[in-house]
Amino acid sequence: QVQLVESGGGMMEAGGSLRLSCVMSGRTIRSYAVGWFRQPPGKEREFVASISRTGGYRNYADSVKDRFTISREYDKNTMYLQMDSLKPEDTAVYYCAADGGSNILRPTRATWGQGTQVTISL
Repeated sequence: QVQLVESGGGMMEAGGSLRLSCVMSGRTIRSYAVGWFRQPPGKEREFVASISRTGGYRNYADSVKDRFTISREYDKNTMYLQMDSLKPEDTAVYYCAADGGSNILRPTRATWGQGTQVTISL
């Protein structure tokens, strides 16, 4: 009965920063590959970033590489997405995800958070 609860979304000017948090309950985050996806208005959901279950391997979409950082804190059972140098095209609903059955996050098998709106203005 793993559950994910997000926080940290909101409005920000271009060039600013936001940090999204996603708290896991019911299971230890140590046992999961975790990541973030987003859905811009009028578009399909797209991959943003992930961390493997073991090894801590990080993967980023080209559109966010060098601007976003994914991390996790085992003692808080929480994953984060630090977003710097934000652009209007980062505007989207952001979803955290977790997969306990693979070393690599599988979107079709993942448990999802409820989503949080991020809006970036010029």
